[in-house]
Amino acid sequence: MSRAGTLRIGTRASALALWQAREVAARIAAQPDAPAVELVHIRTSGDQQSELPLWQTRGQAFFTREIDRALLDGEVDVAVHSLKDLPTQLDAGLALAALLPRADPRDVLVSRTGTALAALPARARIGTSSLRRRAFLARLRPDATLLELRGNVPTRIERLQRGEYDAIVLAAAGLARLGLAQHASEYLPPESFPPAVSQGVIGVCARSADEATRRWLAALDASDARLAASAERALLRHLEGGCQVPLGALATVQGDMLTLNACVCALDGTRHLSARGEARATCAEAEALGVRVAEELLTRGAAELMASERQARAVEAP
Repeated sequence: MSRAGTLRIGTRASALALWQAREVAARIAAQPDAPAVELVHIRTSGDQQSELPLWQTRGQAFFTREIDRALLDGEVDVAVHSLKDLPTQLDAGLALAALLPRADPRDVLVSRTGTALAALPARARIGTSSLRRRAFLARLRPDATLLELRGNVPTRIERLQRGEYDAIVLAAAGLARLGLAQHASEYLPPESFPPAVSQGVIGVCARSADEATRRWLAALDASDARLAASAERALLRHLEGGCQVPLGALATVQGDMLTLNACVCALDGTRHLSARGEARATCAEAEALGVRVAEELLTRGAAELMASERQARAVEAP
């Protein structure tokens, strides 16, 4: 916490990022004797690299690195992220202090005519910036023309409405948070179109040694979101994948049981490998479940599939 007693929250300046930061701020403010809160806008490398597809760019943490660096440097006290953007290995000195309750984890198709994915015309132009979405779109609609799509959510919808695409794929959570759910044409089922790891979860980081700030954040932590994200992130970590791997996964909590489904898909959609596991709903068991499902995928050939995909993209990338 800053010397003035104000919690400085680091965030990107996009409409969705600001919604998430304000949600965290409101939840902190709702606590008795809560400190004042200030939002600090930080521009990230993902914001700056607005033309080149991120899957053709080396590295990861495109939308989180600069915010976490400001946190470590003491320029802010809290970092708010879409958890799916946050690497599974945090920088030394940082802690994932709170996970807010998970919103709808699914992807959603937004089409110009309200048409569902299966009913889009032949060779429909579908926009997405995600390698995972490209892979599963190719699996379900191999005839489709897949086009790159960058920009914030409102910008993507505007480009669709201008006729640059016949449809685009977005995260249902982001669409709902911005009050744009009326644009949804179809919610894509996780069974055939698994979401990104931790999609729909807002992650809140603090410095590991900042006990004062972490006390305010601890009350925000949602146990089901923590369990599901622990399993999914352990899976991703064990597979050594980042946002550039066509992996979809979803963990769900029912009673005292945790279930994890995961799928790795070739970018052209012609091959995919699936695995599933269950465990008791505890943090230790959640991590172990993620590792176990990752091992099953590796046994079935996930490493070879991902290696061939990386090699193919290395040839294609400029």
